[in-house]
Amino acid sequence: MATRHLPKTLGELRNSKDFPESRMAARTVKDELRENLIERLQKRETIFPGVIGYEDTVIPQVVNALLSKQNFILLGLRGQAKSRILRALTSLLDEFVPYVAGSEIRDNPYRPLSKWSHDLVAAKGDATPIAYMTRDERYIEKLATPDVTVADLIGDLDPIKAARGGEDLASELTMHYGLLPRANRGIFAINELPDLAGKIQVALFNILQEGDVQIKGYPVRLELDVALVFSANPEDYTARGKIVTPLKDRIGSEIRTHYAENIEEGLAITAQEAWTERGLTKIEVPHYIREIVEQVAFTAREDKRVDKRSGVSQRLPISTMELVISNAERRALLHGEKLVVPRVGDLYAALPGITGKLELEYEGEMRGADTVVKDVVRTAIGKVYDQYFGETNTQQIEQWFNLGGTTKVEDSVAAKETLAELKQIQGLFEKLSPLGIKNSDAPEAIVAASEFLLEGMCSHRRLSRSEERAFVAQKRQQNPRQERERVQAEDEYEAWQSRRSRRGGLN
Repeated sequence: MATRHLPKTLGELRNSKDFPESRMAARTVKDELRENLIERLQKRETIFPGVIGYEDTVIPQVVNALLSKQNFILLGLRGQAKSRILRALTSLLDEFVPYVAGSEIRDNPYRPLSKWSHDLVAAKGDATPIAYMTRDERYIEKLATPDVTVADLIGDLDPIKAARGGEDLASELTMHYGLLPRANRGIFAINELPDLAGKIQVALFNILQEGDVQIKGYPVRLELDVALVFSANPEDYTARGKIVTPLKDRIGSEIRTHYAENIEEGLAITAQEAWTERGLTKIEVPHYIREIVEQVAFTAREDKRVDKRSGVSQRLPISTMELVISNAERRALLHGEKLVVPRVGDLYAALPGITGKLELEYEGEMRGADTVVKDVVRTAIGKVYDQYFGETNTQQIEQWFNLGGTTKVEDSVAAKETLAELKQIQGLFEKLSPLGIKNSDAPEAIVAASEFLLEGMCSHRRLSRSEERAFVAQKRQQNPRQERERVQAEDEYEAWQSRRSRRGGLN
């Protein structure tokens, strides 16, 4: 249905088969959402395209709430696709919906609410001009902040409008409508609901229970047609948190979101969201690199030094992947290489994208963010390493380093030169078969795989990294207790260095 064929006046609208009065006058937004959802379910179409991992958990609960014509709230930590789901509700709305042209609250032509629209329809009749809203125009979103006022959400008197129109302040024509009335015949979403001041939450009681709003105590009653949806952090959405209990009671469904339940789901989300296709150069991201980046998020969520109440957003692996590729891209540009292959070492260049997304507990703060993140990365590398090389015998490689061998894999050297240096390590390339690496592969791919193997050995304390980032033999103590004490001392020294650098050094 093209826009140019839509009726332009109320008379044309009445004669249109697309907008029959018998249907449009009584049909609410929630009816519309329900009908379009039923049609999509019957056709077995995807309800929320782009939302991964919720097919058997969150989405069925959202569907049930919509079929029940309920207002609902999504409870979850940051980065759990709450806003994406709420915004995707617009896909269940009609493509175009008519309203009285010029109406601030987008009045239904067959059932106008405001006095302005009533007077216009009474004066012009079938000649009343009609405008149309698209799906996106029917979605209004507000981030709850402590400075939000009742006037912002509901409305207030407008003395300037009264003066210009010569109206009495008690007249409805002097009202300035807030966001909620302006969302009439659409979806109104409030993110982080508990952050609204208590009195503002109370102002929502009437619209949730009675379906209307009142402005400034004047006898103005607007029976709004609006679907209300919310999001919140579970920690705040309790009686001990910042939510007003009667408001909580008036919301139909509380739906819990969650992070990806396994690595495969996380990989799919990151692959969908991360900017990996740069266009200028050929980029090949090894699957083990994708797994390590994803494992960093899973490991951080399990680390006792990371605040569980704050969570570890899915944005962490997304931004980390982008930074990893960017560092590899920078290396390729510096050396004139045609192929960009990210390496495990590029993860350490992506630390700024990780530290900013973690909230640490007291113990983590004492150790320092850099130290905690490096531990998390090291653990993640070790877990993915075990999947590929868990049964691999690396004694020949260890022996080469124990005999005094040392090597570097760094950005300042081209892949071909690094490959020539790595060839000196006895038995290294033969161990890369679990990654599917062949001698005929590009130097960039072989170097990346080799570094992964060596970094994995470091994570299991079979090798060490020197201060110059060179791979060297692991210094072992005969006494296991002394070995543990040495490792602990190294970790404590690294944490001290991190705290020292954050303070700007010592005078």
